[in-house]
Amino acid sequence: MTRDDLRFLLVQARNPDDPVQAEERLAFATQIGVRTEQLVCADMLHGQLDVAMLSDVDCVLVGGSGEYSVLDDHAGIRGGIAFLGACAERGFPTFGSCFGFQALVVALGGTVIHDGDNAEVGTFWLEPTEEGLADPVFRALPERFLAQEGHKDRASVLPTEVTNLARSPRAPFQALKVDGQPVYATQFHPELTGLAQSRRFKRYWDDYAHFFGEDEARRILHGFAESPEACALMTRFMDQVLLGGEG
Repeated sequence: MTRDDLRFLLVQARNPDDPVQAEERLAFATQIGVRTEQLVCADMLHGQLDVAMLSDVDCVLVGGSGEYSVLDDHAGIRGGIAFLGACAERGFPTFGSCFGFQALVVALGGTVIHDGDNAEVGTFWLEPTEEGLADPVFRALPERFLAQEGHKDRASVLPTEVTNLARSPRAPFQALKVDGQPVYATQFHPELTGLAQSRRFKRYWDDYAHFFGEDEARRILHGFAESPEACALMTRFMDQVLLGGEG
């Protein structure tokens, strides 16, 4: 199998009129290094996710969620969480970021809480754990690296069958791998560059200005920086997990 042969299912939890839908697809394709046509999008909120969909793809991707939370009482979100749990149980190659990370945590029996006081929105310094430095996907990271963040919820308890691969002062659980399975997820956004994240921040300006206050929102907007080491995780995941490297 070659890079051009790969097919991805991108599961999204965004409203139909949200322009980030298309931007998210492009962001994942760009960081993985494939054509956008290789990513088929599935609407978690209004569609019907079924494990039968896995027969047509090589990998499941899950991105952010705009205004939605894994804690919402929403049938589509509950269905999406169950779908990710089924992917993990089957050992199907999966990579989730932000909302995808939290959904996988819940699916496998962990706990996600709303923690606005420790919200991470912007570019933040993270560090890999000892286990992360030994992982085939994460071991190329330096002892500190920049990553794009955009969350108000966070994992407070990880499932027993996963390993924590990265942390930050505000959120001790920043990345996970399901033990023995080709399933990864990050609280941060390795699919986003600093420029792409700043553009997304502007898309949701009204929400962020309301949450943080306009002065703090402007400070965040002017503080985005590039995060090449975090972005490189997408290619390493593809090379190591999907193209014959270690899983």
